[in-house]
Amino acid sequence: MELKLIKTKKQYDAYLDWVDAMFDKKVKPNTPEGNKVEVALLLIKQYEDANYPIPMPDPIDAIRVRMDEIGLKNKDLVGKFGSKGYVSALLNKKKPLTLELAKLFHQELNIPAEVLLS
Repeated sequence: MELKLIKTKKQYDAYLDWVDAMFDKKVKPNTPEGNKVEVALLLIKQYEDANYPIPMPDPIDAIRVRMDEIGLKNKDLVGKFGSKGYVSALLNKKKPLTLELAKLFHQELNIPAEVLLS
């Protein structure tokens, strides 16, 4: 396969099929074929990034997911993030996420700032 920029869905599908076939052949990395697969994957990613963007999650939804991941309850945020009523209103999207709180969630829960500020 001659590698070049992917400009159409048909080319994209052909690259996916080719890469899939190379994986089935168990092509080794750091070989000429393996390097070609690596370049094809970069071209596929570039096409996907341009044509199938992934939207940023809602900041409050991201906070809730992170809380679930680390086992936090709403009551665990009381004090550091505000009163029980404020935390509840914030997590139920009745109060806005302020810049100060976004910074705090970023620091305390390790949520990327770009997610919280989207």
